[in-house]
Amino acid sequence: MGNQTSHIHIYINGKEYESDISPNLTLLDFLRENIGLKGTKKGCDSGHCGACTVLLDGKPVNSCMLLAVQADDKRVTTIEGLNGGGKLHPIQQAFIEENAVQCGFCTPGMIMSAKGLLDKNSNPTDLQIKEALSGNLCRCTGYTKIIKAVKNAADKLNNEEKHSKLEEK
Repeated sequence: MGNQTSHIHIYINGKEYESDISPNLTLLDFLRENIGLKGTKKGCDSGHCGACTVLLDGKPVNSCMLLAVQADDKRVTTIEGLNGGGKLHPIQQAFIEENAVQCGFCTPGMIMSAKGLLDKNSNPTDLQIKEALSGNLCRCTGYTKIIKAVKNAADKLNNEEKHSKLEEK
């Protein structure tokens, strides 16, 4: 039983991957070690800090608490999957503009949780932002600048959407 493997087929940042893996390999370790995506951080490794947050079929999850086999035939988006064509995603840009990044360790998880929120709620209240980020710990910034960054990102995304609708007309 020591050499048992599981086969997975997974979409990560729009790219298809297939692999034979140990059935007890976490999604976090699969992303970091097997695929080489180091942006997703390994913090507490017990689901408490949120540094490892990724989107699984659009929903924020702690990748340290999920086995890679549980992501079989699913879509995973990591922090690396946000920037398109070398351009920062509006959420990433907003975090920079609002100085919501200090040491940066929690930032990828914060941004992915914010993306999960903004994808379903384009104009969240402060309370909704706090709830969405409640699983992400930051030991440097406090949360005021992070909440401002999410509000800034919502404005940016809403303005982009309005602009693209005007261009369609």
